[in-house]
Amino acid sequence: MNGPLAFERSWYAATAQASPQQSALNGDASADVVVIGGGATGVSAALHLAERGARVVLLEAAQIGHGASGRNGGQIIPGLRQGAAELLGNFGEVRGAALFHLALSARGLVVDLIARHGIACDLALTGHLTTAVRPGDLAGFADEAAAAARLGYHDMSVLDAGAARGAVANPNHGALLDAGGGHFHTLNYTLGLAQAAAAAGARLHAASPALRLERRAGGVTVHTPAGRVLAAQAILAGDALLGPLHARVNSRIMPVANYIVTTAPLPGGGAGLIPGNQAVSDSRFVVNYFRRTPDGRLMFGGGERYTPRPPADMAAFVRPFLERSFPMLAGVAIDHAWGGLVSITRSRLPDLGRDGPLLWAHGYSGQGAVLSTLGGALLAEGALGDSSRFDQFADVAPPGFPGGQLLKGPLHVLGMLWYALRDRTA
Repeated sequence: MNGPLAFERSWYAATAQASPQQSALNGDASADVVVIGGGATGVSAALHLAERGARVVLLEAAQIGHGASGRNGGQIIPGLRQGAAELLGNFGEVRGAALFHLALSARGLVVDLIARHGIACDLALTGHLTTAVRPGDLAGFADEAAAAARLGYHDMSVLDAGAARGAVANPNHGALLDAGGGHFHTLNYTLGLAQAAAAAGARLHAASPALRLERRAGGVTVHTPAGRVLAAQAILAGDALLGPLHARVNSRIMPVANYIVTTAPLPGGGAGLIPGNQAVSDSRFVVNYFRRTPDGRLMFGGGERYTPRPPADMAAFVRPFLERSFPMLAGVAIDHAWGGLVSITRSRLPDLGRDGPLLWAHGYSGQGAVLSTLGGALLAEGALGDSSRFDQFADVAPPGFPGGQLLKGPLHVLGMLWYALRDRTA
């Protein structure tokens, strides 16, 4: 499904480090846990399991990092898509605070893993800005900063229009700065995690799609084109690319196509656009997001598309959104353009769950750059018998999309079109 989305033409692929050795599975293998999916969720789960002595086999249909973990915006945004104020309103003080702090721990986990394993991924802990596209957004920003501070998180502050336009050289009405945010090279990070997992003893197999999953006495059997894995437990970490392995899992997520470009190197490395080198997104429902790259480009993701077929020219598709955000870049050369699939849930909370020997984590709803690593760690804990943190998310699992597999897509499209229309009036 990601095939037409130009992974090989992405800026990440052009600047990637060497991948760990990943031969295809050939013949039978046995494991304590088989992990399906070689993105950050899967390799994080494999790493955490292997470090605790578990026998792990990971199956990736393409290559490590080929899905969202190797092609997203690389934005480090602490927390969940539901912010502190919304979590407290929806779940109350105790559960809302617990979810907020568990999600915040993802950022620290990622930073620690990068340091511990010496992962070269251009980590920049320079903060994250959410710019206001409407004056009324500032009140919501103030509420969010106050709610976060009430929970002991004091890294958020509201910038007025003057300060915000000094931080991001585009039209906006202010911004919410989260000093705990930043950005990184998401593909090199995922490859680095995979190297660490392999060094810890996990077996990684690329070009090995999971075609069929069967339960059996004592565990599961996963079939690939040239082999099979017999394991006590299976972790489903394929997110939007999982395929028809488990109906319950697929019913909770909606795959959404996203498109990203990088410009040619800019004068001054683009420092005049984002002087503080923060990662930036805006307050639209269909978010525009952007950051500088270490080689002096602007990486920009934006726009919405409601059909599975990608645009014939991804650069031309994204360009109007880029030029609306940065009018001074009208006509700028675009060197890389690519797309990918991410998954969202109805509640915008991640979907973690268990069905006997099967565990899964996905549906990070646009904030998977760091949440996916936490999801993998929680999966490993759950597989090894400690579900205390895993269950915090599993207990608030998002509902399925209405209409079942047949109608959930069209109904979702109608809803997104409404929000897109609202965005265009901003």
